[in-house]
Amino acid sequence: MRCDSDYHTHPQGHAIRPYTVELLQPWVNRCRERRIESIAFTDHDRYHEGIDFDIIDRLREVNPDLEILIGIELDNDPVTSKAGLNWVEANWDRLDFVLGSVHYFPSAEKMFDGADQAQQLLDKGIELAFEEYREQLGIVIGRGNIDCLSHLDLVKIHALIPDSYDPAAFFTPVLDRIRSAGLALEINTAGWRKKIGEQYPSEPILQAALNLGIPITISSDAHSYVQVGEDYDKLGLLADRLGLQKPTRYWRHQRRR
Repeated sequence: MRCDSDYHTHPQGHAIRPYTVELLQPWVNRCRERRIESIAFTDHDRYHEGIDFDIIDRLREVNPDLEILIGIELDNDPVTSKAGLNWVEANWDRLDFVLGSVHYFPSAEKMFDGADQAQQLLDKGIELAFEEYREQLGIVIGRGNIDCLSHLDLVKIHALIPDSYDPAAFFTPVLDRIRSAGLALEINTAGWRKKIGEQYPSEPILQAALNLGIPITISSDAHSYVQVGEDYDKLGLLADRLGLQKPTRYWRHQRRR
């Protein structure tokens, strides 16, 4: 498969950095270098103050050869997600693409996927951590106002896995809800950069999703423009094994192939 889109990127990183053409242009240039035709900027909702729709319009004007989507990643942050959801609802018609994700266990103050946060799973118990993670995914799906689920099995990031874990069986209830809600699922290459050493989600989950007819987007989860399209060579081989011929693209929340 030719990997020609990247639908999960963070130009602001983990801080409020107001959008400017100067901030975003290197990301577009990297797309050209890696033959990516369509990119979605999806900063975390807690940094929505930095998003500027007029800047995106200007960026499109000066880069008419690329498809540039404005999006956001809406997660379950116990402090900021309510405000993020309100912002998404208020700006839904101006957004192209909204990711839904889980980064927090119930009542946690820090994201569990931080490099120093493996202890969260150990303290809770790995089996319970996986169960609570799956429950939070259900809440995010039920909350609505998203187009796609990102890094579906992110909970595996620290390579701490329950002994009896069967990826496809464990996530089938979530996949059923994704299909029923008409959402897409992303293949995210960032897992190859983490301790777990594989993409999100795992191959059995992806095969189950394809068997259910769930649309698939692809992404790098880049936090620097140099990571745009990272590990897409591996991603192409994975897609070929799965029989995925082309990733799904979006525009104004509408899927198109």
